[in-house]
Amino acid sequence: MTGKEFRLLVEKGPVILDGGTGSCLRSAGMPAGVCTEQWVYEHPEVIKQLQSDYADAGSQIIYAPTFGANRISLENAGLADRVEELNRTLAARTVEHIGDRAFVAGDLSTTGKPMEPYGPMTYDGLLEIYKEQIRFLSDAGVDLLVAETLLSLEEALVICDAAHAVCSLPLLVSFTCEGDGNLYFGGTVAEAAAALEAMGADAVGVNCSVGPDQLEAVIRQLKSTVSVPVMAKPNAGMPVITETGEAVYSMGAEEFTGHVLRLRDCGASLIGGCCGTTPEYIKEMKKSL
Repeated sequence: MTGKEFRLLVEKGPVILDGGTGSCLRSAGMPAGVCTEQWVYEHPEVIKQLQSDYADAGSQIIYAPTFGANRISLENAGLADRVEELNRTLAARTVEHIGDRAFVAGDLSTTGKPMEPYGPMTYDGLLEIYKEQIRFLSDAGVDLLVAETLLSLEEALVICDAAHAVCSLPLLVSFTCEGDGNLYFGGTVAEAAAALEAMGADAVGVNCSVGPDQLEAVIRQLKSTVSVPVMAKPNAGMPVITETGEAVYSMGAEEFTGHVLRLRDCGASLIGGCCGTTPEYIKEMKKSL
């Protein structure tokens, strides 16, 4: 997919993204505390079914399960020697599973190690880590790239530089933030979005964070700040943690959809769900649209 093709897709909009992955995999039997990428690699039938269900529900962009497949995150799981294998295989399987039913996004996220001056990561070190992952995802045939659940502008800018150095695929960037739009490592999501637009990002927005009922002001501010498309992919409300450590989310599909449609009215042109949402939520969203 080219940047022009992505813009044409959004112009026909709104574009429906997929919903939660990790929370759905937990419901399908993935144990707590394991490396998600290794688990889906070893259980291809589970992720294939989930992705197929999202495509059937109406998702137009489906994320490959490579969220934590950067070298730092895999190193923490003792899997640093499998960076290429996991990224190439999981992305290629998603492309094969989905076929022409939807576009496939190579998924990237934070390494979990803050950049200087907040932590030990340098620009050059982080650049090479993201260039490596993006190269494998691009080679596997994804249609675009999504960097999600980011905590800081600095990390997002490195991902932008890495993507532009490796390929010409559209890049969508979304942050997790507080309900007031503040990022966890300083600044606001609107300030970050403006910087990313200047760097050539094709869409910016928020994911995870709080429930959709708390993000209307954030989305309105983003829409008034940038000219690129705005993304909204919130959780199904705020979770309640049970005695066994399970996260139970407060919003059902119908209530969630009502709030997300208001985010669309506030300016979001790419909408979906994050933690706690399922294909049923996407189906309800598609029906309401």
